[in-house]
Amino acid sequence: MKILLTGVTGYIGQRLLPVLLEHGHEVVCAVRDQSRFDKGRYGMSNNLSAIEVDLLDAATLNAIPDDIDAAYYLVHSMSVAGEFSASEEKSARNFIEALDRTQASQCIYLGGIVNDEKLSPHLLSRKKVEEVLASGKIPLTALRAGIIVGSGSASFEIIRDLVEKLPVMVAPKWLHTRCQPISIRNVIEFLSSVLLQEFTYNQHFDIYGPDILTYKQMLLGFAEARGLNRHIFTVPVMTPKLSSYWLYLVTSTSYALAKNLVDSMSVDVVARENDLSKRLGIEPISYQQAIKIVFDKIEQNLVLSSWKDAWNGIYSSKMVDKQLSPPQFGVYQDKKTRTAADVSRSVVDRIFAIGGKSGWYYGDWLWQFRGFLDKLFGGVGLGRGRKNLREVATGETLDFWRVIYASREARRLLLYAEMKLPGEAWLEFCIDGDQIKQTTTFRPLGLGGRLYWYAVLPFHYFIFNGMIDKIAE
Repeated sequence: MKILLTGVTGYIGQRLLPVLLEHGHEVVCAVRDQSRFDKGRYGMSNNLSAIEVDLLDAATLNAIPDDIDAAYYLVHSMSVAGEFSASEEKSARNFIEALDRTQASQCIYLGGIVNDEKLSPHLLSRKKVEEVLASGKIPLTALRAGIIVGSGSASFEIIRDLVEKLPVMVAPKWLHTRCQPISIRNVIEFLSSVLLQEFTYNQHFDIYGPDILTYKQMLLGFAEARGLNRHIFTVPVMTPKLSSYWLYLVTSTSYALAKNLVDSMSVDVVARENDLSKRLGIEPISYQQAIKIVFDKIEQNLVLSSWKDAWNGIYSSKMVDKQLSPPQFGVYQDKKTRTAADVSRSVVDRIFAIGGKSGWYYGDWLWQFRGFLDKLFGGVGLGRGRKNLREVATGETLDFWRVIYASREARRLLLYAEMKLPGEAWLEFCIDGDQIKQTTTFRPLGLGGRLYWYAVLPFHYFIFNGMIDKIAE
């Protein structure tokens, strides 16, 4: 079958794509920028192709093939600041109007559980998107999930941050809100199994695990699974805004995502029972079992996707993902070069393992301090780490950087700064013959940007010299 997949660079899409290919389907991926889509990581399958579309620009959706059999809609904007409801509705309407012009038999959508009488803005938006998709001629199968337990999922990584960092927590009262978590493995099983199942057409189903837990029970359950002794006290006086700042400062989430999560955490997310798992032959995975599966993947370095890798609208609007080389004019540069008699594989390995748990090889406390300052002023900080200890791919996050280009064959790694800066910055490593080259490029914004560059120059001298010396060892 020929399947159209949206949201392929997102957390769920990256997990679903290899499963669809394994099942023998031909998959057409709708992406905003083909340069960000690495076909090679899926084995250069002949059944895989990509088209470039912008869901907010209806004209670009003419690229969708007419002969598709089904389509997945896996797009949402929870981590974007500001009003996302209007743009989500417009994207969904453009998509279903384009899909109606094809011969597709089914549209599959993953939304949120919306059974509580009072819904957060995020859950209301998810419900509205479902209604828009259901208004088309193509039968809709809507799956509704709550907290997804999986390595790299936003909710799970926040739980992990809280439990691993804080022996004692003084937390808001929304920790008593109930939810019904589901393993990412079950989510992918449901998404792939409902494909062209006619009994699911024009229907919506809650998908869920067997445990109904409060967020406090989830945190303590995680601590128990990891052998950690944790104590949690709830207070009734923490406002949603204070709660959002608390979550933002303690975890690796952005403030926009923290705010939307706090809004949603005040709502019970408990499923309505149905027999979908029985009819599809899916065995629901318990919360404790899901945690075990997560850490088995983490320990084997097999994390396939992370919410942190999603690009928000700010960086996409700058078209940074198309800049495979830093600008050459109107910039300041710090260039370091080392000559090596033997540029061995270990040098390349050190370049591609930089950041995260490996650190930055020199002056790590200064990097940590810069990350703390970034977080303090509303930036992403260092908490995002890296998904894989040894490899990075284009589009992934690496601490407070974004990977713009990564190729072991070309022996080149290019990073773009997502920290708070009065300008834009790139960090590049490349090996040319026996030369190891490390280049920092900064494009200042106004007088403040120029003053910033000269203020940090003394630190650059020590940090960047020490870093390239360690890489060249």
